[in-house]
Amino acid sequence: MRKFVPFTKKPPFVPVIRLSGSIGAGSRFSPALSDASLAQQVDRAFTRGKPAAVALIINSPGGSPVQSSLIAARIRRLADEKGIPVHAFVEDVAASGGYWLACAADNIWVDNSSIVGSIGVIFASFGFPGLMAKHGVERRVHTAGTSKSLADPFLPEKPEDVARLKALQEPIHNAFINHVTSQRGQRLSTTTDLFNADVWVGQGAVDVGLADGVAHLVPKMKSLYGDKVKLNIVGERKSMLQRLGISFGGMGASLASGAMAEVEDRSLWARYGL
Repeated sequence: MRKFVPFTKKPPFVPVIRLSGSIGAGSRFSPALSDASLAQQVDRAFTRGKPAAVALIINSPGGSPVQSSLIAARIRRLADEKGIPVHAFVEDVAASGGYWLACAADNIWVDNSSIVGSIGVIFASFGFPGLMAKHGVERRVHTAGTSKSLADPFLPEKPEDVARLKALQEPIHNAFINHVTSQRGQRLSTTTDLFNADVWVGQGAVDVGLADGVAHLVPKMKSLYGDKVKLNIVGERKSMLQRLGISFGGMGASLASGAMAEVEDRSLWARYGL
């Protein structure tokens, strides 16, 4: 006689996506977060089985506003389509584009020492006209179009260039503000200027509504979805050639671009003392 086996309900599971590093196109030697590189991970997290929620682990100083927007939009679109709640857990920092990503979640949780915010836009460059003049180097620029040499680091800074750059930054800043306000809504403080690119730490971010509480991934997920909840890390799928470290193309050019990307990446982290 066949033994009856009572129905056992499977424990809930939560896919976990790690969003760590600067945001941008990146390179083979200095990878960065981009919509293209994360598409498979994000899609898999929302479409494999019936997850109780999706968790994001965020540790990013920011980077490209466009890539930040694309990644966040993908997460939010799938969350709404599938009716799956999203929780963001901030590690060291979720600033600038990193906070843009965090706002794709329904709730944002921070550590007591997490740096959060920097809702602003920055353009950074160098100026070398004095150095060139000292060494007798002459700069020759010929353009078709008056804006082609905008903010040329080898020419003295022009007030009209500064005004033009600020005009370019304004719509990007407004898009960032609209994203935060649409996601955080009435949770945001109405007595604090949250959009001047300032940052808050831990509980301070909670107090002004940029985060929902101080909590860590495992205990928080257990408190929300039960002690038996399974946390499944969703990793990027790599081809056999990528796993073996084999690639094709100009090694010299890749090394040079990778070095420049590394310098930019370090400068983003250094802005927050990391």
